[in-house]
Amino acid sequence: MAKLLIVEDDEAQRFLYHEELVEEGYEVVLAKNGKEALKCLEGALFDLIILDIRMPEMDGIEALGKIASRYKKIPIILHTAYPEYRNQSIASLAGAFIPKSSDLSLLKKTVKELLERKKQRKEKRR
Repeated sequence: MAKLLIVEDDEAQRFLYHEELVEEGYEVVLAKNGKEALKCLEGALFDLIILDIRMPEMDGIEALGKIASRYKKIPIILHTAYPEYRNQSIASLAGAFIPKSSDLSLLKKTVKELLERKKQRKEKRR
């Protein structure tokens, strides 16, 4: 079972993502901001991170830089309501950029695809 870290400041969205992704068969850990996400990463291994951008304490852009430099093998999905961040150079550190939507099918599909790519890279190294 893949373990996901969801970093989202909106409580209702965190709950929704948790429920939907647990239903898909993933183990899900939640963080309210980038600072909490970094603490979670210190104590556990994750297969994928879903990261919001605009959050208090430490936003997703700052967190993305720190996470990508320390945990290079964990795919990251930037999931935000602000498409203008797609053009920032740091956004290229993420494996995918998905605009927020009430329809989570694209998010679920992208999670599955990135985890599959990660698995294939791992198998090639064997």
